Amino acid sequence: MHRQPLLQLLRQHLPADPNEQAMTEVTIAFVEANPDAFERSLLTGHVTGSAWIVSPDRSQVLLIHHRKLDRWLQPGGHADGDPDIAAVALREAQEETGLTSLRLIVPAGSETPLLTPTVPIFDVDVHTIPARNHEPEHLHYDIRFLLEADPNEPFGQSDERKNIRWFTLEIANSYTNSESILRLLRKKV
Repeated sequence: MHRQPLLQLLRQHLPADPNEQAMTEVTIAFVEANPDAFERSLLTGHVTGSAWIVSPDRSQVLLIHHRKLDRWLQPGGHADGDPDIAAVALREAQEETGLTSLRLIVPAGSETPLLTPTVPIFDVDVHTIPARNHEPEHLHYDIRFLLEADPNEPFGQSDERKNIRWFTLEIANSYTNSESILRLLRKKV
């Protein structure tokens, strides 16, 4: 079943606080109840994949100023039917940043000689997307993965953003009041 790998990752995820725990449980229930959970056409909501991108020394984080939402956020987007949400997060990060040095972080010890390493979920967030044009207000069940990139690599072009930049963790705190982003900043990487 195409939802089982994500459900397994969600069940293995260790939320940072009771709020993230509640969102993880809601996401599990949503994915279990909706065979089309990865499809944008599910108008009540859908699973999305995001990338929390850090520098190799973990002192910086990359944020984009999202054109449609007019806020500083992590890169990410719709699965469009792809149940491999880690691949979705990586693809969306590449599209929105133009970076070629991006790589998913696989914690030490999760590799086995015969199996592909499992990339664990870094964060789970459920948030409302406002109605826009022909789309009603709906929920994004956002599955976030930790990625690393070279902060010296130049950015590519993207129509999805107004701006993009690397921030120190301290300065990134001053660019947002979103609990979702603040929780990501508090997590130790």
